[in-house]
Amino acid sequence: MDLVKIVSGLALFSQFSIAQAVDPVIEVEKRKIGTTKIGKSIKIDGVLNETDWDNVPVAKDFIMLEPDNGKPEPNERKTEVKVLYDDDAIYIGAILYDNEPNAILKEITERDKDGTSDYFGVFINGFNDGQQSYCFYVGPTNCQSDCIQSAQGPEDYSWDSIWASETKLTDKGWVVEMKIPYAALRFSNEEKQTWGINFFREVRKLRHSFTWNKVDNKAGTFTQQSGILEGIEKINTPTRLFLIPYASYYLNSLGKDKAFGTLKGGLDLKYGLTDAFTLDMVLIPDFGQTKFDNKILNLGPFEQVLNENRPFFTEGTDLFNKGDLFYSRRIGGKPTQKLKMSDDEEIVESPSAVGLLNATKISGRTKNGLGIGFLNAITEKTNVVIRDTITKNNRIETIEPLANYNILVLDQRFNGNSSVSLINTNVTRNGEFRDSNVSAAVFNLNTKKNTYNANGAFRYSYVNSYENLDNKKGISTNLNLAETAGKIRYSIGGQYVSDKYDNNDLGVNFQTNYFSLSSNVNYRILNSTDKLNSFRINLNAFVQYDNSTHYLQEQNFNVNLNFTNKKNHSAGIGFNVNPFERYNFYNPKMKGRYVVFPKNYGTWMWISSNYNNKFAFDIEPNIGIAEAKGWWYWGLMVKPRYRFSDRFSLIYTSNFYNEYQDLGRVDQVGDDIVFAKRDNKTIENSLEGKFSISSKMNFGLNVRQYWSFSENNSYHKLLENGYVEEYAYADNANENYSSWNYDLTYSWWFAPGSQMTVLYRNNAEFESDIIDKKFNKNLKSVFNNEQLNHTFSISIRYFIDYNQAKNVFKS
Repeated sequence: MDLVKIVSGLALFSQFSIAQAVDPVIEVEKRKIGTTKIGKSIKIDGVLNETDWDNVPVAKDFIMLEPDNGKPEPNERKTEVKVLYDDDAIYIGAILYDNEPNAILKEITERDKDGTSDYFGVFINGFNDGQQSYCFYVGPTNCQSDCIQSAQGPEDYSWDSIWASETKLTDKGWVVEMKIPYAALRFSNEEKQTWGINFFREVRKLRHSFTWNKVDNKAGTFTQQSGILEGIEKINTPTRLFLIPYASYYLNSLGKDKAFGTLKGGLDLKYGLTDAFTLDMVLIPDFGQTKFDNKILNLGPFEQVLNENRPFFTEGTDLFNKGDLFYSRRIGGKPTQKLKMSDDEEIVESPSAVGLLNATKISGRTKNGLGIGFLNAITEKTNVVIRDTITKNNRIETIEPLANYNILVLDQRFNGNSSVSLINTNVTRNGEFRDSNVSAAVFNLNTKKNTYNANGAFRYSYVNSYENLDNKKGISTNLNLAETAGKIRYSIGGQYVSDKYDNNDLGVNFQTNYFSLSSNVNYRILNSTDKLNSFRINLNAFVQYDNSTHYLQEQNFNVNLNFTNKKNHSAGIGFNVNPFERYNFYNPKMKGRYVVFPKNYGTWMWISSNYNNKFAFDIEPNIGIAEAKGWWYWGLMVKPRYRFSDRFSLIYTSNFYNEYQDLGRVDQVGDDIVFAKRDNKTIENSLEGKFSISSKMNFGLNVRQYWSFSENNSYHKLLENGYVEEYAYADNANENYSSWNYDLTYSWWFAPGSQMTVLYRNNAEFESDIIDKKFNKNLKSVFNNEQLNHTFSISIRYFIDYNQAKNVFKS
């Protein structure tokens, strides 16, 4: 509890020192709407014919959010919304009028996928603190999306909940009926509830969006400008206990090997500890159907950071992302320990990932705004088999011991727009292996009128390494100040990271021992003009210096602008200048050594046509040059898309990148660090398609072909002054990497929260130091590879509500 008192104390201090007030401070109009309790459940059918809907207050007179902020909604597209409630849920009924009902855009998509469609949404904040809303969207064809929206970050669509909706198209527009169970929300246990609420509508054909409570784009964030829902009283909420058992079957075939089948089963559990706190557990997890990783040929000194695709680690994890200490791919990722092997030994068996035994998370927020998050995961002991090539004897070595990962977050919100947080992450490995602990204090403070912002963090890391007897203690701190209102805005910031700061056991931080400064000035229009719906121009500056030498090691000075015209086509252009030589301390991969990179300059642009059209496209060319002989690059991304119907669409993406006479590290020979001047080329093609039978039944296609190579033209030795000279290097250090991924899926939400997924996947990788520049031959080498893997799988997850199951057994 001491930690809770510290956070609360910081919050109280900041309330007086920053805002000199303890009440909510957002000075915008707060519309109010009442509601009525009903005696029996509403049938969710998209028809508002129950008498309960007749005598309920109406939320109407919506106000435009974009592009003409503050303009009243037109009478021909007016919106009317009503709210009811009972002990189980709240009910939303909305009539969305449209004088051109046949022109309503209504593409069918799977859950949480963006489509060319109108949308209606409701945003609910059970604590009415202006900080975070639970958002529920539905389109004319009943396509659902849900997310968490916070004042300090983007919408998080990885969060999923169980709720019901139905829609009806009419000759006057369309109608929405929604049931949102209390289990999908978070609120206090007060007898009389007061919630923040707002309603949203997008008319896609015009790209116009509206809200019930006015959201002033000069006054603050979306979450801070909700209206008020009153009238929910004396609700007796049911037990929030949900079980999601699953069963999966996998049929695998690797190369020419005989196919083998695997049956898996497990259980996810969600339990509402209170109306505000939830326990999530995953027992015997199965992530075999998660999206494939877009791996690349990595020529840099740092590992590739991959997206998280496992649902448990993406759903509702906004609290755990405070302080940027949590990279969930560390849990159940690649083994981390270095193997001790002689020259006569080889690896016979080595797993690509560490197995996850179980994971638990608890998260929620008190009525006073204190958010608490706890996540714990345990991974299994993982061994490799090593063979002596002379004696043919095998031995086993542990490449990852039994390990426990956890993170604790305390986040105190106050004043409707500010917060302070304390975070701790810990990794403990069984035996004499590396352990780590990282703590952070984070703050985000805003003035009363949301015109100025101050945010920053202080982080402390401690690493206990038994092998090297080198216990590392390090710090990382940053401070940013910004003006956040009006047409002209600016920000300045600074960061300091010590040499031994290391949070990589459960986070990501590759660069250390530096301090940096950054600044931004930008101008934007707040309402549309005769020719433009939006316009913004940015000037950015960034410099980073090594702590020990004070040498400049990173820099970026750029100006960029983007706009959207009246036909909703968008474009942008930018220029960057790096006018000084850079002393890079990371590429040599030896402490104290650096390589000098030359001055360089670049430009880029992008065009994105209106996605409302059946055919649309994106194009992004870029080009740059360095002040070194022959060193330059160019790239091009093209992304055409075609919507054949409201059910069927395809998106094709092609990426080309070429870099000539790039200077990069390739080896170390004794004390000599070997660099090469090399030509790098990448070709990447992908195809994304979907066919929707309904909003609950969808086919999906994802194909990715990737080929990249690095061809060394000459070899050079790194000198003590950071420059290079010619070097005689006999080995072939060229790199050639190709990969192929193909996923075809069928998904059916056959009941609320219950889903069947059928997946066919084939994938392969090919690596070589021999480069054949013919595209067809490289593609063929992937398919001829004995590692081409075929997988067919079926997975069924069934959602069990304890209350419904209890009633069934009673009857």
